[in-house]
Amino acid sequence: MFHVVLYQPEIPPNTGNVMRLCANTGCRLHLIEPLGFSPDDAKLRRAGLDYSDWASVARHPSVAAFLASITSGRLFTVSTHNRTVYTAPRYRQQDVFLFGPETRGLPPDLRDSVPEGQRITLPMIPNNRSLNLSNAVSVVVFEAWRQLGFAERKT
Repeated sequence: MFHVVLYQPEIPPNTGNVMRLCANTGCRLHLIEPLGFSPDDAKLRRAGLDYSDWASVARHPSVAAFLASITSGRLFTVSTHNRTVYTAPRYRQQDVFLFGPETRGLPPDLRDSVPEGQRITLPMIPNNRSLNLSNAVSVVVFEAWRQLGFAERKT
């Protein structure tokens, strides 16, 4: 399916919710350190419930280590600073979606390290800051999965 990447996530319940989403959509979750919480955090466990047994989760000590681990798929950065609406690209199996930390988003050099068409955003009303991280991940994952006809879904 797809790869969901959280760069230095800070809020345990958001990461737990994304873990749950990945378990239910067949995505692999990647966490790039440092994390803003302990992997044993009770809030992470509560949000992820028992999905940690179902989710495929990898931790990486750096962006470079993560990038070295990915052998296929295109990298998409997701940010309020990007211009390409998330519905514009035609997604493929193994595509990679990189999201920044809740309080500061992706660093500009990382955000802009991919071609313009792979820098995606979710449209919002002007003068608003951003959506909740786990909500943004859900929107992008479900659009990409929809484009693939919800392949491998439970009926």
